[in-house]
Order: sequence, then structure tokens, then C-alpha cells
Amino acid sequence: MAYHVCSSPSLHSLSPSIGSSSSSFKFNHKVRNFASSFQPPSTSLTPSQSRTFLHANRVSLQESVPKLAEDADIEKDSKFEDPVEKSSSSSKNYVWVNPKSPRAKQLRKKSYNTRYTNLVKIANSLDSCNPTEHDVSEILKSLGDKVLEQDGVIVLNNMVSSQTAPLVLKYFQNKIRPSREVILYNVTLKVFRKCKDLNGAEKLFDEMLQRAVKPDNVTFSTIISCARMCSLPDKAVEWFEKMPTFGCEPDEVTYSAMIDAYGRAGNIDMALSLYDRARTEKWRIDTVTFATLIRMYGVAKNYDGCLNVYEEMKVLGVKPNMVIYNTLLDAMGRAKRPWQAKSIYKEMTSNGFSPTWATYASLIRAYGRARFCEDALIVYKEMRESGLEMNTLLYNTLLAMCADVGYIDEAFEVYEDMKSSGTCNPDSWTFSSLITIYSCSGMVSQAENTYNEMVESGFEPTIFVLTSLVQCYGKVKRTDDVVKTFNQLLDLGLTPDDRFCGCLLNVMTQTPKEELGKLANCLEKANPKIGSVVRYLVEQKEGDFRSDASELFNSVIDVVKKAICNSLIDLCVNLDLLDRACELLDLGLTLEIYTEIQSKTQTQWSLHVKSLSLGAALTAFHVWIKDLSDVLESGEELPPLLGINTGHGKHKYSDKGLANVFESHLKELNAPFHEAPDKAGWFLTTLEAAKSWLKSKGSPELVAE
Repeated sequence: MAYHVCSSPSLHSLSPSIGSSSSSFKFNHKVRNFASSFQPPSTSLTPSQSRTFLHANRVSLQESVPKLAEDADIEKDSKFEDPVEKSSSSSKNYVWVNPKSPRAKQLRKKSYNTRYTNLVKIANSLDSCNPTEHDVSEILKSLGDKVLEQDGVIVLNNMVSSQTAPLVLKYFQNKIRPSREVILYNVTLKVFRKCKDLNGAEKLFDEMLQRAVKPDNVTFSTIISCARMCSLPDKAVEWFEKMPTFGCEPDEVTYSAMIDAYGRAGNIDMALSLYDRARTEKWRIDTVTFATLIRMYGVAKNYDGCLNVYEEMKVLGVKPNMVIYNTLLDAMGRAKRPWQAKSIYKEMTSNGFSPTWATYASLIRAYGRARFCEDALIVYKEMRESGLEMNTLLYNTLLAMCADVGYIDEAFEVYEDMKSSGTCNPDSWTFSSLITIYSCSGMVSQAENTYNEMVESGFEPTIFVLTSLVQCYGKVKRTDDVVKTFNQLLDLGLTPDDRFCGCLLNVMTQTPKEELGKLANCLEKANPKIGSVVRYLVEQKEGDFRSDASELFNSVIDVVKKAICNSLIDLCVNLDLLDRACELLDLGLTLEIYTEIQSKTQTQWSLHVKSLSLGAALTAFHVWIKDLSDVLESGEELPPLLGINTGHGKHKYSDKGLANVFESHLKELNAPFHEAPDKAGWFLTTLEAAKSWLKSKGSPELVAE
């Protein structure tokens, strides 16, 4: 039996032949895109096994980039054509070696499988040698004089040292005449990508042009993916937009990756345009790009868009990973949709994923912003039990939530944990939340002590902190301290904003009549328009009250309009100025400061006062009852049921919510409204009972509390 063995055939034309005196068996199996991930078999294979093995290992020269959390490979396979392959009459073919032959071991040593293994070892040696031409040449001399182009491709493709790779490239360029020199450059660029060395890749690209080597699609896709791995999306966009200049047309994989790059670079329109095209042409999009799309929609506050991308991703068969889940949870937190965050979290855990630090952080922010206190505290405790560290931002999110809803004990527990953590120190936001908690609870000495601690810790008082102190002093009717705090604000060079003025106005509703002038003076300095309207009430000044009040509301920011209107009406009720109160309520309705206060159906008319202060609620009730009387007097029909919705009034700062105060007020008026047993905060009556009461009592008088 005779054997013919070629020790270095073409990488892309493997044609095993078997010859014997009794029979012959030949098969051809071309393998293109041979890559470094190919592992030669350790034992000889049968012809059938050989075909299976070669088919299973058809991979690209451009080995895919490891799929990191933030980057996925975007390049397309490169086809390497060996000069030997171009000749169809080439006699250099692989031969199958009979493993039972006594010469099998000797023949395998001459096979290309063994040569490939040696080339990989050489690549490893080059990575660890000094990056000098001498050391590189000494190692590569072992290849002998018959160096093939694919030898250089395999060596470079298996290297990871961006300092040595250019010297290796230069060696092979001097030793051989590459048929496609761009292939050698492309595998060298891959080394720079592995090292996240974009500057080196760009310098190598310039060298290509100097040698008149035309870059191809793989050249650009490799540099683009390098820029993405370096978290330089602007650079990725820059290289992508150079492609047409060199006659390169991006493929769909590159286009898909650029959705991510454009999104990260801030060019949202281009990213979404490519995404629309991707959906139409059914491109393959990786999870990293989907995460960027969700993040983009979140930044644009298009939270439904976030959910749509998530659903489209699942329809396309792309499985969500932790980056997707955490990005989506963060978006739902920004949207203040804690119920959707809860649903997504449940889906995540049911799919076998365990929460990470980012997951817990997103949930705390989502629940904290939406004031889902119980859920936020459960996540916080679970996070701590898991041994994960909190940071100052998360502690402050919990403290701010507790401050807003009156979770005093829980806030102190979080604060003590923060101080004992050893890694997080209280900052200005921390102290502000604590002072707010003390202030809303009327705990003056604690608020003052915390304020002093904040100053001693080196934090300047903010207008938010001083606003909380004003609220605290107002709650315990220490008017002089309110004035003192106001003057302190001016001394610090701070300008009273609309929120501060709204708080000062609210304090006036709790201040004895004889001291109102002190606060009116402060308001006139802080905001002359508010001061002018207050003078109408405190001094019962004559003039065009409605016009001045309208000008005031049009001058302040939207978020404080209702609070200011509520406080002005409360002040009117306290001063027995019912007509002014009604005028302010009507103005609030006209300017849409108050909306949806009344609702009417065929079966029930309702008054909704849950978003109003006590004085504003009483005024709205007074006006509503008068409207009902007018309807009856006109002969029009009323529905069989009337209702008042005050809300459940479960805020922890309130000893008695609006529901309790309203219940007491209704009893004083002997009004036939009774709390509904199955609907907290609802007071209902029948039409017949209401008619009887209205005829006997007429319009009720307001009773100031």
C-alpha cells in the first residue's frame, strides 16, 4: 500500500485520497473560512468521520469577538483563497492515513494537523517574547523557508499581543508575496481588537493605505467592533460612515450593530431609522443592540416603546439576558410604573435568572420613586441579606421615600444601617430627607440637631432644607423662627423659589391671625405677586382680586399652582372670606388648576375632593351643594345616588385624614351622607334623602377647622 502525504496543503482545498493495490476511495470536501477556533483531531479519522468533522468546524478566519455584556461581534466571515487552490490541477492534496498502518504515527507528524498545532504554539511564543524584530525573527525561523500565506494567517489569528503582532505581520510580508494582503491585515487588526487598542488599529489602517492595500468589509467591521468594545460609539459611527468612500457596502450584520453604535452616540433618529429597516428586512439583531434600543426609548421617555422593543425581541426568538432585564427595570422605574417592574422581575426569576446588584438597584429606584414603600423595603432587606452593598444613592432614595410618606421608624432604621455600613456617608440629600421627616412630624429639636450636624459635616444649607425648617416651625406655630429662617435664606444669597413661597404660604394657614402680617412681609419680599394677593385677604384690600390672582397663577411653575391655590383658599376659610374662597376655586377650575372635581353619570353624581386641602374641599362641597339646590329648583332631575370621594386618608403624617374631618363636618351639618362600608373614603346618600335635607336646611355654611 502506498501513501502520498503533503505536509502543507491549501487550507481551503482539502482532498483526501486513499490508494491501495486492491481498491481506491476518494472524496473531496472543501473547507472555506478556516479559523483559529479549529482544533485538529488528536487521532486519525475514517473518511466518514473526517467529512463530519470538517463540516462541524467550518468557521471564519475572523474569529468572533467574545460576547461581552456590552458588545457583540459584528463582522462577517472572510474568505481566504490560497494561491494553490486557484489551480485546479494542484497535486498537493490531503491523504487519509490508515490508523492501523505501522507508519501512521510518522505520517501524521507530516500532516497539516500537526503543522497547525505547531503554528498555534508559535503564536503563543510570539505573545510572550520581547516585541523586537530580532526576537520575532528567531521564533519564526522555525517555519523554515517554505512559508505559506495561510501560515501567517493562522499565527496572527491566534495572537493576543498588539505590540508584537505588527512585527509578525512585517516578517510574513517580507517572506511571502500574499495573494490577498488584506487578509493578513485583517487578522492583525483582530489582535488590536482583542487588546481593545483602537489607536493601534487606526495606525495599522493608515499603513494599509500607504502600501496601497484596499480595505474590505471585514477591515471596517473589525475596527468598528473594536471601537464598540472600547465603548467609543462615536468612533464606531465615524468608521462606519467611511465605508462608502472605499467602495465597501455594509452587510446586515454591520447595519444591525450600528443601531447600537448610533444609539450610544446619541444619534437617536439614525438608530431608529436603522431599526425600522431591520424590522422590515428581518436583520439579525443581538441582545446588546436591543438593550440600547430600550435605553434610547427610556431616555426619550417613550416607555411604551421600551416595552414594544422587549416584546418584538421575544417574538424574534432573541432570549432576554440580565442586561435586557436590568435596562427594562430601570426604564420602568423612570416611568413610575412599579407594577410593570414587578411583572418583569417575576418573569426574569421564573426564567432562571438570579437578581444582581443592578437588578436590586433598579427595583429600589422603581418602587422608591413611585412610593411603593412596602415593596421597596422588602427589596432593600433582601439585598442586604444577599450580602450586596448599598450605595449612598440607594440609601437616599429610600430615605426620600420614607420622608414623603411618613415612614419615620423605617427611615431611622435605614439611616442607622447607612451610618454603620462603613462605605456610605450621609450627604446633603440624606440630611435633607431626615430634616423633612422631623419637620413633617413637628419634631423641632430633632430637626434643628440634624440641621446643625449637616452644617458641621461641611454641607451648606440648601433651599430645600430651609423650606423643611420653615414647615417645621410653622407646624408648631413658631412664627418668629419662620421669619428668622427666611432671613437666613436671604443672607446665604439664596433666592426664594416658587416651592419655598408655597411652603411659606401654607405656614400662614396655620398661623394665628395676629401674626399673619409678619409672614405677609416675608412673602412680599420673596414674591411680590403672591404678597399682593395675600394683602387682599389679610388686610381685605380693595381692587381687582381675580385679575391679580390670575396673573399670579400664570407666573408660577405648574407643580406648585395647586398647592398655592389650596393654601390661598385655606387662608380665606380661616379668615371667613367665603366669597373670596369661591372666587379662587372658580379661577382654579377656569385655569384647569383643578380638574375632574365632579363626575356625572345617569345613576350617580359625585364630588371628588381627595386632591384638595381641607379649606378647598369644604369650599368645593359648599359650591357643589349649591349647584344641587339650583338643579332641584329648576325642576331638573338628579340621579338616584350622590357621592363624595375624599380618598382613604392613610398618610402617616396625618392623625386624621380628610375623610375623618369631612365625616365630622357632615355630622355638624346633619347632612345625610354616610361612609360606604365597601369603599374607603366615599360618602353616599340617596336622592330622596338629599332632597329632604336641602329643603329643610338650604345651602350649608362652611365650618372652619
